[in-house]
Amino acid sequence: MSILISARNLLLALSLMLVLGFLYYSSGKLHMRGWGQESYSEGDPFVSVGRTVGSDGQCVPDLRSKRQHGLAYDKLGFLVKLDAKLPLELTYKYGNLSEGACKPGYAAAKMTTIYPKFTKPAPMFLDRNFKRLSRIGHYLPPFGVKTQEKIIDSILALTKNYGLSSALDRLNEAPVKGFVKDVGSKTTVRITYPEGAIQNSDRYEKDSLFVLSAFKPLDFKWLKQIASKEKLRGIDGFWKSVALQVPKAPTEMRILNPYFIQEAAFHFIGLPQNKGLMGKGNIPTLGTVAITMALHNCDEVAVAGFGYDMNTPYAPLHYYESIKMSAIKESWTHNIGKEKEFLRKLVKGKVITDLTNGI
Repeated sequence: MSILISARNLLLALSLMLVLGFLYYSSGKLHMRGWGQESYSEGDPFVSVGRTVGSDGQCVPDLRSKRQHGLAYDKLGFLVKLDAKLPLELTYKYGNLSEGACKPGYAAAKMTTIYPKFTKPAPMFLDRNFKRLSRIGHYLPPFGVKTQEKIIDSILALTKNYGLSSALDRLNEAPVKGFVKDVGSKTTVRITYPEGAIQNSDRYEKDSLFVLSAFKPLDFKWLKQIASKEKLRGIDGFWKSVALQVPKAPTEMRILNPYFIQEAAFHFIGLPQNKGLMGKGNIPTLGTVAITMALHNCDEVAVAGFGYDMNTPYAPLHYYESIKMSAIKESWTHNIGKEKEFLRKLVKGKVITDLTNGI
C-alpha cells in the first residue's frame, strides 16, 4: 500500500514539474541562440528583462517590449535616457576597482545596458570556419562574404594565422611617426582598405597587423595578390590609387569580419539596407566599424580624433593631411549625421571614452 502511494505521489510531482516546465518555456524565458543566428526582427525596439545562457555559453538578454519597468527605447533599440549610471550588477562588478585597473568585459556590459540586443562575442577576423557564420553568409560585400568564399579561402591559406594577441589601435593611413605626442607611439592593428592603405613602405610599423576591411569584391582580389607578392593586375575599378605592395608577411595579414560593417550600418546607425547592397548613404566610416569591432572584443574602448564638425568646412579632415572637412560631404556612401548620433549615444552612455571631445 505504501509503495502505491509513493508511486502516485511521484507521478503527481513529475506531472507538476512538466506543466511548470512547459509554462516556463512557453513564456519565452528560455532563450537559446548562437552568434550566427537571430531570434528577433531587425530594427525592432526591445528591452532586456533578464539574462539566460545561450547555446554558445554566453549570457544573452531576454527581449520583450519597447517600454517596460519605466524604461523607454528608441526605434533602433537604444535606451532613450542615457544617464550613464551603472546598473546595480555592474556597480558591484566594476565600482570597487582601483583607478586605472583593467575592467574585463566592461565595454560589452555597458553596451548591453543601453542596447539590450547587443550580443558578444563576434569573431574579430575571418578564419577557416568563416562559412559557418550565418550572419555574413547571406550578404554580398561589404556586409558579408557571399560570392567571395573561394578567394577568401585562398587568402586564409596564405595568412595561416587568424587571431590577435594584444590591444587595438590605429586605422587607415594615420601615421604615428612625427605625431607621437598626440597619438602615441604604438600601433597594434592597422585596419584599412586598398584605397586607404599606406603607399610608402617606410611608414609601416614593424610589429603591427595589417587588416583588410573589404568593401567590394575587388578588395579581396587586391589582398590576395598583395599577400602572395604578385604584381598587381586586373584591378581596375578603385576610386583612387592603391598601394602596390605591403611590407608585411602574409602571416601578419588578416581579414576583418564584415559583420561589423553590417551591424554598425543596419543595427547601430539605422542606415538603409538597400536589399543588402552598397548604396547611397548606407556605409559607415571605417572608424565606426572599428569601434563596433572593439565593443565585441575589447574590455575598454577609448577613441581620439573622432567627430566630423560640419560647421567648420575649412578645418582639416585628418590630423595628418590637408584635405578639408568639406570633402566628407562629397562622399555618397556615408551619412555623417546619423553616424554621429550613434557615437554620441556611446559617449553619453559611457560605453566609450572620447579622449579629444570631438564627438
